[in-house]
Amino acid sequence: MKTRSSNDLPNDITALKQLVLAQGSQLLEHQQGQAVYQKALSEKQARIQFLEEQIILFKHRQFGHSSEKNTQQVELFDEAEVEVSLSAPDVAQAVEPGQAPATKKAKSGRKPLPQNLPRVRVEHDVVDSDKVCACGCQKSCIGEETSEQLDIIPAVIQVLVHARLKYACKDCESGITIAALPPQPIPKSNASAGLLAHIATAKYQDGLPLYRMEAIFKRLNIHLPRNTQANWMIKGAQLLQPLYNLLNDHLLDSGYVHMDETRVQVLKEPDKLARSLSYMWVRRTGDPNLGDPRQTVVLFDYRASRSASVVDELLGDYQGYLQTDDYVGYHKTGLREGITHLGCMAHARRKFIEAQKVAPSAKGKVSKADMAVSLIKGLYQIESVIKDENPNQRMLVRQEKSVPQLAKLRKWLDKSLIHTPPKSKAGAAMAYLHKNWAKLAAYTKDGRLNIDNNPVENAIRPFAIGRKNWMFSNSQEGAKASAMLYSIIETAKANGLEPYAYLKLLFTKLPSCETVEDVEELLPWNALKLSTQ
Repeated sequence: MKTRSSNDLPNDITALKQLVLAQGSQLLEHQQGQAVYQKALSEKQARIQFLEEQIILFKHRQFGHSSEKNTQQVELFDEAEVEVSLSAPDVAQAVEPGQAPATKKAKSGRKPLPQNLPRVRVEHDVVDSDKVCACGCQKSCIGEETSEQLDIIPAVIQVLVHARLKYACKDCESGITIAALPPQPIPKSNASAGLLAHIATAKYQDGLPLYRMEAIFKRLNIHLPRNTQANWMIKGAQLLQPLYNLLNDHLLDSGYVHMDETRVQVLKEPDKLARSLSYMWVRRTGDPNLGDPRQTVVLFDYRASRSASVVDELLGDYQGYLQTDDYVGYHKTGLREGITHLGCMAHARRKFIEAQKVAPSAKGKVSKADMAVSLIKGLYQIESVIKDENPNQRMLVRQEKSVPQLAKLRKWLDKSLIHTPPKSKAGAAMAYLHKNWAKLAAYTKDGRLNIDNNPVENAIRPFAIGRKNWMFSNSQEGAKASAMLYSIIETAKANGLEPYAYLKLLFTKLPSCETVEDVEELLPWNALKLSTQ
């Protein structure tokens, strides 16, 4: 703005007024321009910070360790308020200041081999000359020393020859009678229940793709193409449908369901490109009684989309607790009357850990992300102490210890939220915590509830590992079969059953089932009871 000398100023009062107004207008325009410039600069700086954080986080995900543990994190909240007091009734263990919950240290060294394995005795004797003493007398055997080695025999493949005896009358040479063939899992197929169970366990439990199994069978001089195996898995999954229906009824009646979803690629889907994504939806019952058997159900369901309508379809008229992450597809169902929507504290913690990774604090300094992670750690310390207590005791301890700890976290959040850039990783983590606060704190109101959604995420992990190996499903039928078999295997594991043995039992018994009661006897907890009798 050009400065005028006193000689340049007009002597007329009206002209002076106009000059002052013009300069005021220029000053206002200049200030407005500066404000726009400062706003643009701030937005660019926030964008630069966001991109820098994304780059750091991408590098960490690509090259860093995957654990959420931060070795540089300052331990802030190991004080007595985070601990469970010894005076709390029925709590046998407490956390001392500055210490983690006491756990039994596992013994190091070689563990003994299982006693249920068959033993094959291999004797090693000395030569006859060594059985004669130097004095000339014959030595007597006074005992033995034994050691054990673990041995393995490759899979034994055999052919089951079903011989159906035939009877006829020799006098009239008519009236031929032949023994009936028991119902088979796949009629007119040469696949036994054991073979179907083996292929299903190898793929869906051990993550072995069908083309690798084809090569394994080929080494044994058996021609078993992958497309034949895939068709068997589809037909075997169809046989399991009645059992799945009962498991689904049990889950919807449980009153407490964890839910999550993960991507899956299906090559042949109507109106979709081969590279587009579909989803595997996973539901798991909570542990309302913390007893054995828990009658836990884990169900996988394939759907072509991630739409909120899928949640309504899978839950139907379900009433009770629903625990999920903050994906928007769950929001509408979570607001439905009769449903209490719970959040996942692990997701909230994970966002602050990401903030720690992109902006690590200097040595001796405490960042906002450090504060949040330490406060949340206090909540998990309480859970680690009471995890084996009954629901009533868990409820009492949470009210006494967890609620005050949550109040500390809330107070810190309210103070820090307004001073943190919203587009930074720390700001985004705080916004997530603030937005979901009611759902994240709701677990303290019932001792049956979990602090996070990890039970269902752990159930998804075998699927995610297998997906790295087989990568995609060829068809919708294959994806549905995968969902069915993952459901049965993960439910069996959750109830203490060995997957192969349980699948073989199902493929053997289900073809003969005629009533609902027959199928109910094959539910995992009923099969477990039968195996222990």
